[in-house]
Amino acid sequence: MSENRLTPEQLRTLFLFEALSDDQLRVLSERGQVETRAAGTPVYLEGEPATCFFVLLSGTVSLRRKVHGDDVEINRTEQRGVYGGAIQAFISGVDQVYVNGMQAVTDVEVYQLPAGDFSAVMREWFPMAVHLLEGLFVGMRNQQALIGERQRLLALGSLSAGLTHELNNPAAAAVRATSALRDRVAGMRHKLAMIADGRLDGSRLHDLVELQDLAVKQSAQAPDRSAMEIADAEDVLGDWLEDRDIPGSWDLAATLVAGGIDKEWLAQVVSAVGQDNLDPGVRWLAYTIDTEQLMREIEDAVTRISGLVAAAKQYSQLDRAPYQVVDVHELLDATLTMLAAKIPAGIRVVREYDRSTPPVPAYAAELNQVWTNLIDNAVGAMGTEGTLTVHTGHEDDCVMVDIVDTGSGIPEDVRPRIFEPFFTTKPVGEGTGLGLDISYRIVVMKHHGDIRVDSRPGHTMFRVVLPIAADQ
Repeated sequence: MSENRLTPEQLRTLFLFEALSDDQLRVLSERGQVETRAAGTPVYLEGEPATCFFVLLSGTVSLRRKVHGDDVEINRTEQRGVYGGAIQAFISGVDQVYVNGMQAVTDVEVYQLPAGDFSAVMREWFPMAVHLLEGLFVGMRNQQALIGERQRLLALGSLSAGLTHELNNPAAAAVRATSALRDRVAGMRHKLAMIADGRLDGSRLHDLVELQDLAVKQSAQAPDRSAMEIADAEDVLGDWLEDRDIPGSWDLAATLVAGGIDKEWLAQVVSAVGQDNLDPGVRWLAYTIDTEQLMREIEDAVTRISGLVAAAKQYSQLDRAPYQVVDVHELLDATLTMLAAKIPAGIRVVREYDRSTPPVPAYAAELNQVWTNLIDNAVGAMGTEGTLTVHTGHEDDCVMVDIVDTGSGIPEDVRPRIFEPFFTTKPVGEGTGLGLDISYRIVVMKHHGDIRVDSRPGHTMFRVVLPIAADQ
């Protein structure tokens, strides 16, 4: 070996080059050179332009990845001949940057080949292999994009179906209540005409109107009672009405009891309108109470619809900037609302929110995709029964979101592969194997955070860690 070059014979001792011809080794000898790095210094840094291909000659190196602002060691080796750096230099259409970092643990020597020379010799000496590798890389990337788009469309269809189902219930309730309200208002007009046809003097009519206002307030403040208490109250009031020859007394009793009216309260009606006008007076008040209850039903239904629409907007981040400071609790609540139709009745949802958790800068719509993937997987792991726990918290400069399920757990031999693209444990046709891969790329690559998993039978937890500061 000359001062900074390897001879062809020395290059042949490296397993990567042992099958090359003498001429090929001569080219590598001329174009590459030996470099040294002191212990603790980088050989190359993740994210920087990939200018060189490196082969370890001696010493120990550490391969590193950036995880939420920190350099994390993913491998350490002293094996002679291991390589790294510009390993994708011969693949066109790829950002030529270092996909990881390499640091010298001890003083090291490396063989360094410029990325341009590495690409040229690969394409000249191994054209078929380059075509296969390039096709595999580009094909997998395109396939991943296509399946990812398909998965998003399927998820959108599923969420749309769930949202439609959730919207249909309050909408149908509002329609039913409106139809019934129309009948009650017509009945009120009829009874009012009977009351005001001259049989009541002005003072008595005034007293009845005051009782109507009191009935509205009484209905709004009606206490919650058990089914047995309601039945007893209806019996008492039904008997009271029947004793006074009021037709349909038992139907009236049910409405009046629901409005918090008892026989003592009805005694005021007798005083206001007299015994002869008790029937239309009581019915008018019953219509009033029924009308108030129907209007409350309509209000509840419309409020529910408004809440679902707000949740859908929060989930999709419609009309909002892609990158913004967000409250993770709002995103989680919106996602749970959108997924409500997919969560079986036997699965209990527990929210353990630390409301002191600070907001984080994030791509909100993409975080919602992460929550969707994790919650959907958790529900799938539990089947029809279990507990889904959504926990939030913060520590130091990070926010943590835990999605915990009580399913069967992830087998230990499968766990290292769960973030690989296209890897799935679901039956054929039920999973694309991209959910966790997409989640990993959103959390780790785009938000500079981390996603971790801890699993055992009866307890699987995915923890998403997000930096609080935007510059991380």
